[in-house]
Amino acid sequence: MLELLEWLEGTGFASIARESLYGFQILVAIHILGLIFSIGMLLWVDLRMLGVSLSDERLSEVYRALSKWFFLGFSMMFLSGAALFAGFATAAYGNTYFRIKIVVIVLAGINAVVFHTLVKRMPAHIDAGAPPKPIRLSGMLSVLFWSIVILCGRLMSYSLF
Repeated sequence: MLELLEWLEGTGFASIARESLYGFQILVAIHILGLIFSIGMLLWVDLRMLGVSLSDERLSEVYRALSKWFFLGFSMMFLSGAALFAGFATAAYGNTYFRIKIVVIVLAGINAVVFHTLVKRMPAHIDAGAPPKPIRLSGMLSVLFWSIVILCGRLMSYSLF
């Protein structure tokens, strides 16, 4: 595994984060902007899932209206995060916060799949009313998981170098 990570650090893609004059700063800025679009918009969906905000709106409509923004943000976070990881792959791989972050991102993805499955099976009258317990639980888990991801990302930046 170490050989693969060292190879990744030697690629031109990785040198953007590590060697260019402003590459690291620009990648971090893109990562944070992606966070704003992704998690910032997703939070509104989660709050609707919890029944504490936008309760006059259908959950499916809130999701549909905001999904393009959080998918755009997630794409920005994924690509900039991949470039940042490539630049510092060996250090990141050994970092406990990085490992926690990756595990929780996977858990957030599983939670999203469960949410999509629940919403597809949700009767129309529930979509407009108070969310059932499984939907509220999914919203609560989403807020928890993404909070942990953000916290671990910040802690990585203080413990990686």
